[in-house]
Amino acid sequence: MFTINKLDAYPMTPLTLYPEIQPFTSFQLAVDDTHTLYVEQCGNPHGVPVIFLHGGPGSGCNPSQRRFFDPSFYHIILFDQRGCGRSQPAGETQHNHTEALVNDVEQIRQRLHIQRWHVFGGSWGSTLALAYALAHPQTVLSLTLRGIFLSRPQELNWFLGQVALFFPEAWQTLVTPLTPQQREQVLATYTAWVFDKDESISIPAAIRWNAFESNIMSLLPKADSGNVDGQVELARARVQIHYIQHQCFVDGAQMLHLAAERLQAIPTTIVQGRYDMVCPPQTAFELSLAMPHAKLVMVADAGHSAMEPGTCQALLAATEHYKQLQS
Repeated sequence: MFTINKLDAYPMTPLTLYPEIQPFTSFQLAVDDTHTLYVEQCGNPHGVPVIFLHGGPGSGCNPSQRRFFDPSFYHIILFDQRGCGRSQPAGETQHNHTEALVNDVEQIRQRLHIQRWHVFGGSWGSTLALAYALAHPQTVLSLTLRGIFLSRPQELNWFLGQVALFFPEAWQTLVTPLTPQQREQVLATYTAWVFDKDESISIPAAIRWNAFESNIMSLLPKADSGNVDGQVELARARVQIHYIQHQCFVDGAQMLHLAAERLQAIPTTIVQGRYDMVCPPQTAFELSLAMPHAKLVMVADAGHSAMEPGTCQALLAATEHYKQLQS
């Protein structure tokens, strides 16, 4: 019989996100001849460092993500990955792959003269966090991983079709413009449209692609913000589709094997929504078996979003718990 470990420091009373804060500094970091990254630092400049790895691929970071960390204790670092958010060129897929992103994280660490730091990543960010920890385990104080994704065929097949069993409306909206033949190749069709040079084709396709994921993110439906920036949507969709085309440039099965071998000394918390329709719970469970020292928190009433109440509580509990570790 398997035992699912709970986070030792899971609070008896509710935790709330820390107040909104502004960066104390931000800068652009040229990481190669093509890409320049937006990097920001928040919280305590002399605090214990933590780096936040956003999802997507393609999403970029946002101000709410700063609020998972005690700003009086943590030196909080966020950055937009290649082609994402405020990094330039927006939507650029050339020289954009997982190994490059791992090297970018390491460049940021070295640029900031950080010896060791906590690593926090959700969804695609959990993949990148694991890839970074496998490449540079000596720099990682802890791992906080949410909505685990390893880009294995079964995970991509779920996202690219099988999820329609639970979200038929969202899937129907995605595929309505497709012919019967195109519906047999949804990824290839959207790749052609999103990368079309004619923005009257690429931008509407990108908006539909991104809306599909947004509509399956949380356990309960979210209100539509109504604010859509076509260029932002296009950049996000291009980066995500580029990564999906290449199985996100990782071997998920090998990552599980290597995690079991190399990451046993790193304190780890895995937070997973029981009803996550973007990254189903099986992957998080398998990672917890590969890393039996990890704390697996299966949130009973949550989907994929980090901002759902139970998931938010578990993530805050993790960052509070890891304040006990010394840098």
